[in-house]
Amino acid sequence: MANRLVWEDRFNIGVEQIDREHRKLFRIMNKLFTFSEEEHKSLWGCHEGIKYFKEHAIRHFEEEEAYMESISYQELETHIRLHEDFRLRTLPALERELERSDYSKEAVRHFLGVCAGWLIGHTLTEDHAIVENGTGKWANLQPEEEQDAVSRIIVRLLEDMFQLRAQLICGCYGGEKFGNGIYYRLTYDAGGGRQREVILVFEEKLLVDTIGKMLGDQSDTLNDMMMNAARYTARHFAERIRKRFPHTVKYILTGENLLTYEQFERTFESRLPQYSLLYDTGAGYFAYCAMTPQKQEGEGAFIRPEEEMEEIREYLKENEKKQHGSGKKKLLVVDDSDLIRQAMKGLLQQDYQVTLAGSGISAIRCMTLEQPDLVLLDYNMPVCDGAQVLQMIRSEKAFEDIPVIFLTGRVDRDGISRVLPLKPQGYLLKSAKAPEIKKSIDAYFQTEHGEVPGGGTE
Repeated sequence: MANRLVWEDRFNIGVEQIDREHRKLFRIMNKLFTFSEEEHKSLWGCHEGIKYFKEHAIRHFEEEEAYMESISYQELETHIRLHEDFRLRTLPALERELERSDYSKEAVRHFLGVCAGWLIGHTLTEDHAIVENGTGKWANLQPEEEQDAVSRIIVRLLEDMFQLRAQLICGCYGGEKFGNGIYYRLTYDAGGGRQREVILVFEEKLLVDTIGKMLGDQSDTLNDMMMNAARYTARHFAERIRKRFPHTVKYILTGENLLTYEQFERTFESRLPQYSLLYDTGAGYFAYCAMTPQKQEGEGAFIRPEEEMEEIREYLKENEKKQHGSGKKKLLVVDDSDLIRQAMKGLLQQDYQVTLAGSGISAIRCMTLEQPDLVLLDYNMPVCDGAQVLQMIRSEKAFEDIPVIFLTGRVDRDGISRVLPLKPQGYLLKSAKAPEIKKSIDAYFQTEHGEVPGGGTE
């Protein structure tokens, strides 16, 4: 799988020296992705590339802070705090893991996942807030002394409950994907419209190595019994943290959800975190995120007591397909209409691995995580339409050969002629009957690859 960061116009904030350095950091990350995929180069290449990335990132931070100070940016202190957390805590911790493991594939994956995700998220939110003179994502972040108090409690609990010596590696975890993960959300209510969410993120192998061993299970993969035990342990963990702070004692647990990474990403993007802490436990990565939701969302696998084991089995089954592959072809559906996205997922998910994106930006981010075998792309989208998204895909070498079929409400002959040089595989009318759409997609794979739906061959 080829991971890449794709630069697009939305990343530009309009300040030349900042945009120039952002583009350079993207190029450096892409070189690191390339080196990580070539085993004979990975150790030397990653060592030199990481050093180069660190030097440029630190210099960029200094230039960006000088610019913010020159325009009297009101969120300067918060922005500096984010830079210092990444520079003084995250990068050194990731480097130590690389050196300790002799640049193992897992450590390299951690480094690339955390740094690439941080770079994208920081550019799209905090850096854009500079020129828009707005408030960034971390406006609700609690003071450092309270952050430190919560972190000390978490480190102590991880040692007491799991005999793990955890190290905080990021005090402003931005939801980056650092490996195969389990995303567990707890919702609380204190009445009067006061709500609170806590999301615990576990690298899968962390649960296998801790909960699995407690159960005497020798399996190296997560199963439903481990997951159920992990769920109760995680809830107890979150409750012990909550009860240490008087202002959260009145909150009552009202629900729990298991989220896919895509659901977690969407949830996280719509929140202002109070705490968002990422740890290296030595057995895998762990994150603790606490936030106040602006509106309650029902997304995710709701765990009902009477059917909890069935819900957990279904979640693990779907997670296994997403994270480890199922032999099925991967489809990325890009459409600004949630109704269309869900309809397409319902139509196709039995025979294909289906990922959903609501915008061109989300589509590009999905493609940096996993290359789909086919993109179904809405032709008419606001801000960045399908033609522009396809142009971005074709401009990046790692994505240039990924086939794209447009989804459209009507045939636009002028639009078709405009995008023909970008080589779309064709068009599908949204107004067509569902079986016809499914038949067209099946026919594409049979014609191009001689494969039938579900991963088989003719």
